[in-house]
Amino acid sequence: MNVFRLIGDGMHLLSIFILLLKMLTQRSCAGLSLKTQILYALVFTTRYLDLPFVFISWYNTIMKIFFLLTSYHIVFLMRYRFQASYDHKNDTFRVRYLIIPCVIFAAIFHRRWFDPIEMLWSFSEFLEAVAILPQLFLLQRTGGAETLTSHYLFALGGYRFFYILNWGWRFYLERKSNWISWASGTVQTLLYADFFYHYLTKVIYGKKLTLPS
Repeated sequence: MNVFRLIGDGMHLLSIFILLLKMLTQRSCAGLSLKTQILYALVFTTRYLDLPFVFISWYNTIMKIFFLLTSYHIVFLMRYRFQASYDHKNDTFRVRYLIIPCVIFAAIFHRRWFDPIEMLWSFSEFLEAVAILPQLFLLQRTGGAETLTSHYLFALGGYRFFYILNWGWRFYLERKSNWISWASGTVQTLLYADFFYHYLTKVIYGKKLTLPS
């Protein structure tokens, strides 16, 4: 494990803590896309199906369990506990246009042919690359985001950026590479490019994040 992986994991954890902090302190899920959170729950569910059978390290196992439990907890909070504050009107992205292509890509591109676990892992990689789109679509429709939501998205985007650096470092040292992870991670990071620009030019200077509609 290298420093890029640790920073990436740290930013991923930070993004979840920020998201939970926002909802539990404000008792609201305003400005958040339930569709994006459901997609992330689906990502972790299909990626970690090997959890009962494959043990790599306690670090790896604990992180998998944490991401699984928190993803479903966030969906529960948004769907039931703070449902009154959920923006049904603007969270209208049609996720089938994300899920169906990811299923097709996963069926064609996976590491071991005709291995259902590998197909689902590939599906999770492809889906994670685009799972943020409903949230970005919601921000565009509403014109921006409050500070905690902006910090959450920055940490989430930063996590994947550092994972790309992690894969590059591993390829340099170990000559190990997985093009599916490279491609999906690059697409995911590029989707954040416009958000990163507005975050770095506004939020860090104390201004509210606004996006062009």
